[in-house]
Formats: sequence, structure tokens, C-alpha cells
Amino acid sequence: MTRKQFNSILFAGLALPLLLSCGNDKPPTESCILPKPVAMEQDHGKGFTFSGSTSITVENEAQAAAARNFAELFAQSAGFTPKVDVGNKEKGDISLVTDKSLAPEAYTMNVTPKKIEIKSADTAGFFYALQSLRLSLPPAIDGNRQVEANWTVPPMKIDDKPRFAYRGLMLDVARFFMPKDEVIKLIDCMAMLKLNKLHMHLSDDTGWRLEIKRYPKLTEVGAWRVDRGEQPFYARRNQQPGEKTPVGGFYTQNEMKEIIAYAAERQIEVIPEIDVPAHSCAALAAYPELACPVVKTPITVLPGLGGKHPSIIYCAGKEETFRFLEGVIDELADLFPSQYIHMGGDEAAKTYWKQCPLCQERMRREKLANEEDLQGYFMGRLNEYIRSKGKTMMGWDELTNSKVPEGTVVFGWQGYGKAALKAAEEGHPFIMAPARVLYLIRYQGPQWFEPTTYFGNNTLKDVYNFEPVQKDWKPEYKDLLKGIQACMWTEFCYKPSDVTYLTFPRLAAAAEVAWSPEGSKDWEAFQKALDNYLAHLDAKGIVYAKSMFNIQHKVTPLDGKLNIKLECERTDVEIRYTVDGTEPAAESPLFKDSLLTDKAMTLKCATFKDGKQMGKTLELPLLRNKATGKKVISSNPQTALLTNGVRGSLRQSDFEWCTWDKLEQSSFTVDLGQTETIGKVTLGCLTNYGMAVHKPKKITLELSEDNRRFTEAGKKTFDKDEIFKEGNYIEDIAFDVKGKQARYVRIKTEGYGKCIPEHYMRPGQPARYYFDELTVE
Repeated sequence: MTRKQFNSILFAGLALPLLLSCGNDKPPTESCILPKPVAMEQDHGKGFTFSGSTSITVENEAQAAAARNFAELFAQSAGFTPKVDVGNKEKGDISLVTDKSLAPEAYTMNVTPKKIEIKSADTAGFFYALQSLRLSLPPAIDGNRQVEANWTVPPMKIDDKPRFAYRGLMLDVARFFMPKDEVIKLIDCMAMLKLNKLHMHLSDDTGWRLEIKRYPKLTEVGAWRVDRGEQPFYARRNQQPGEKTPVGGFYTQNEMKEIIAYAAERQIEVIPEIDVPAHSCAALAAYPELACPVVKTPITVLPGLGGKHPSIIYCAGKEETFRFLEGVIDELADLFPSQYIHMGGDEAAKTYWKQCPLCQERMRREKLANEEDLQGYFMGRLNEYIRSKGKTMMGWDELTNSKVPEGTVVFGWQGYGKAALKAAEEGHPFIMAPARVLYLIRYQGPQWFEPTTYFGNNTLKDVYNFEPVQKDWKPEYKDLLKGIQACMWTEFCYKPSDVTYLTFPRLAAAAEVAWSPEGSKDWEAFQKALDNYLAHLDAKGIVYAKSMFNIQHKVTPLDGKLNIKLECERTDVEIRYTVDGTEPAAESPLFKDSLLTDKAMTLKCATFKDGKQMGKTLELPLLRNKATGKKVISSNPQTALLTNGVRGSLRQSDFEWCTWDKLEQSSFTVDLGQTETIGKVTLGCLTNYGMAVHKPKKITLELSEDNRRFTEAGKKTFDKDEIFKEGNYIEDIAFDVKGKQARYVRIKTEGYGKCIPEHYMRPGQPARYYFDELTVE
């Protein structure tokens, strides 16, 4: 149910050529099925052709459901529907046969010109075999209008099974509410990839998304927040008194039942997450009496980071808190067939627990050493209640900060997920979901082309290259690893297509990591199979990113010149470029290993395949001044960016900005190579208010002819109001030195310290400064 209508993006089905799945009119010579099967043999002869007379025989209703799901694909695209026959002893053109010797979810399939025989021990295996057939058909099978096509799959034998039992996607519907119909579309795209878990993050500071009948205010109040338009998540101001809250939505329990049933038909288990004790402002806005009594700040649903407000969490000292959460768990247990209930447990600031007399009394009574152990007690009580319902609790890896509740499954998310190994050491099962690899909110390609989000890059190839089992693990850890999960956080999503853009194609890479055997990676083969899968998404009208075709640049100073390297993660494209201002074309010069220049120019380049431009054009203005290409003397390797002739963008993580680990004081020196007459020195400085990026407190310019004796040539100091000015902009800080002689130019900086304004988005965090480019004229 929503307070306002969410308009779905409708796409017309594309009339696709009469091609087999890998893009030609002959049977493919290598697999185009994704994820890559364990073993697959393909012949070059005649394949099996589907028609209106095709019959599928199955042994029981469970198999029939999977078969009908597959057969119905033909109704709209082909204009016929293969017949599904239950219990007929005579085998049809396609037959599903139970083989109890196979492992769970495994299948074998033999495709000949006249027959297709599929064997599995369970319904999931039959469903996955049919997904492999689906990806072997022309992509138009997933379209929404009838086309004339050769509905043939090549002759092949497949013996296949998953590497991991848990192959998941977490979908954050709290920060951006994804309407039911859009979730269903996403589930179908997951099903093609043989993923089997959809973890739904249903509550956060930014919204409560599920009807709980016992507590109606959770959706009446907690599902709605103020409208901040398309401001970046980190720049959104909190709700002010009297402001309306039109943005949000929630699922009724009937709607959630539809999602669960649709997913179950596609062998996907829907796992609910209610995040506690933190990420709870939406719930506490509805029921503020569940916060600690020392909280005096009005509690609202947050539209963004929220400043200090996320430190408002459930009170661990009140019995009412546990009764409330047990009531929520009661309804979750009744509604979701899943064996799991995820209770979060992450990023809980203990600010108010330390001040709260009720929490402190709870600690004394339970003999708890500190507030981390109080959270361990909090999560332990919920775990006991969940276990009493016959369910298993899941949680993020902060659970390892105290005693991990018995039987809990821990998700390793921080960094590369190593905190989860603390749980494994105690014998707990765990799932790898490392932020540094599997968080799909991060940039998926060269940032100059991408919509604004957080932090650095998790590219398609980064995801594909991820190996969950590390060589330094103890042998028992491998046995406790249940699988992997990609996480789609939605802070920067404003419409459903933003979600799918960030999710695909990286989810396909995660699916292959989760399914295919260790050591079987083949990037070139994966690219071909991926293109086939994406053609099916095209037919379905799903928006996805093509960032894998874009170019990442790296320009480094080299003896007064600039050395340019251009890279694309796709290995089946070539890079063409121009330096005369024209757009690159298929006949433009071919970029090879590198390009060396000592001139100012604008480089334009793009990727091409078979004469067609594949990625966006990278336009790279290369500037020239007395410092360009010159050596920077510093212990910080990033300082080479200060003289590489390329200006950074508005994103501090775009690999063009230089910052320091130690912000109190820093310095660098540029060697101009010879004594020069200097009139002006300019330093580019970035402000990104919501990301705590600001000017330093002081910048000093010093000049020298021998790199020993320096003379101060200018100083800039900034007060608090200048430093913490809001916005995202680049400011050139100039020093007029009026024709002084120098070979060495030194910049010294003094940081401000912590972000201190009370209204600040990131109070208490270090105010970082980022520089690029140093210009000497």
C-alpha cells in the first residue's frame, strides 16, 4: 500500500533477430549459460526446436509448477504454450525424471534433436535446468510481444550443481521503497541466475516497510518521510516541525504474501530483516516511548544521514522494548515461511545507553561489563524468542563484538568480511557479504560517467574475481561458510530503474561466484554469457548499467611529460582516440599501451567492437603549466596527481584527488626542474559538505631555490563558517607572488580537526581535505 502512486517504467518488447542465444544463426560452440555450468558438452548438429506441439511430462505437481513457469514464457513471445502433462508414463518431448542420487539443487540435462531429458532429486534442480534452457533460447523468449523466431536450443549435455547453498541478494527497500510489482520483476531476473535467497531490508532510520497489524503506527508514521527531491542522501536535511511527509510506502501483509509466493515458485526464499537496536528511527518515530528516557530530541523518520539522530536506538533497559519486538517477530514468523529472520545488529552507537539509567541498571543486574555486552544481551534475548518460533536468527558481523547468540548466522560485511571469521571460530555458520566487493551501492565503473553514490569502486570484474574462501582460512571455516550475498543498498535511488541500474550486471557476476566451482573462472567466456543474459534483460525492459564498456584513465607525471594509460575491463573491445577535438570513431587511431605528451590538449576516447561504439566517450582535458609533469616530493604517493594535468571531478573518490591519512599537518613540494619566475600559484580544493570534505584551516605557500631554505610566499587561513560552507564545489585557492624566483614550490596545510557544528551531517568525524591540481604560472 502506498500513499501516492508509484508509476512503473514500462518498456516495449524489442523485436529481436532470429538468432540463437549467443548472437548467431548457428549453434554456439561454447556455453552462453550463466552462471557457468559445472560440466557442459555441446554438439554442432541440429538442436531441439520448440513448437505448439511440444509436450513436457512431469511426475508430480511440484515439477509441474516449474514446468508451467517455463512453458508460459512462450505464450507472449512465441504465440504457443508447450503442454505440461502430469503423471503420464509415456515420456513427452521434454521429460522431468527424479534421480535421488543427485545432490540437492543439482541437475543433469541431455538435449537431442528429438528429446530433452532432465534429471534432478528435487524441484529446485528441475527449475534450474529449465532456466538453463531459457538462456539457451533466443532472448526474445523474455519479451512481451509475439515475434517470429527459431525457438531452438543447441544439442548439449549438462551436469550441474551449485557451489554454495546460500546464493543471495539483499534488497534495501527502507531507504528507497521498491513497489511490489518492481520487486517481482527483480525476482524473475534473479531466478534466471539461479539465486535462491532474497533478503529484504524492511526497516531503517529512513522507513518502515511492512504492515505489522499489532502496531499500525509503524506504517502510518514510520513509512513516510519528508521530500528532499533528488538531493544526495548525505546532503538531505532532517524533518523540521510542521513539514509534511509524502515520500515512502509499505507492503501490506497480503502484498508481501504475493511476493513470497512469486519468489517461492522460482525457488527463492524471502528473508525478512528488521534492524535493531540501531537503524530504528522510523520505528521510534512511531513509538517514541521505546527510546531511552534521556532522549529529548524529537524523533522523526530520517530522509538521509540524519546527523546525530541515528544514535537514537531502542532502549535496552525497558521490558516494553522486548515485548514490542516479540510482537513484531510473531507476525514475521507467521508471514514468512523462511527459516530465517534477520535482526540486523549493526552500527549501534551506544551514546544514549551510556546515559540511560534503565540501560545502566540492566547492565548491573545482568552483570554486563560494558555496552557492547548489553547489545549482546539484547540480541541474545531476541534470538531465544526467534528460536522458540522454530526459526534461526541472522545478523551483521557486529554481533561478534560480544557473545554471538547461539545458532545465529553471521554476515561478514565490514571491509572484506573478516569479522565473520570471529563467529566461525566459535562454530557459527556465516555468509560472506563484504562491502569492499559485494556492496552494489559502490561505483561500478569509471566514476566520471556514473550517478552519484558513495565511496570507491566495486566493478563488474571486481565482483567476478571475488573468491570467498581465502587461502589463510582454517579448514573448519570453509565448512561453516554457507555462501555469499550481494547487497543492494538504495540511498541514492529515486526510481526503480536506479535500483536495477546498480544491481545489473554485477549481480550476474555474484551469481557465478556463488554457483560455479572454485577455480573455474574464465573472464572471456563470462563476458559472452553475460551479453546473452543482458539480451534477455533487454527483452524484459530492465534497465542495467553498461559501465563495463567505459574507460578508466590514469595520467602520471614523467620527466616533465604526461604518461596516459587507458583501460577497459572488457577484453573484447578496442579503444580509439582523438586529440584534435573530434569525436572518436571506429577509424580513429587505436590506443595501445600508453601515450606520452608534453602539450596541452583534449583527449577523447571510447571503446569499439565490430565498428560500433560500446561505451561513453571519455573527454579528458590535459592542462599545461610550469608544474605539469613535474616531480612531487612527498611520502604520500597520491601527490603525483597534483601535477598530472587532469582536474578532479566533484567526487573525491574519482582517483584524481589527493588526501592524507594524517590531517593535522601535511606538506608536499613540487620540483619545477629549474629556477622559474613565478607570478601565481593556485591549488584546487574540493568541498563536499555531506561527505565531510572541506578546506583545511590553513594553507601556506613556501618557495625555495635549493630545497633547503624556504621563504614563506603566502598564507591563507579560513574560519569555521568558510570551512563548513554547504555544497559540493571546487574552489581554486590562489597565491599572487608577483614574479618571485624559485625552483621548489612547497605547500603546507593544517587541518581543522573534527566537524563540530551541531547541525552538521557528520558531526564528530574528521574534516578531510582534498587537493587537485597545483598550477604554477
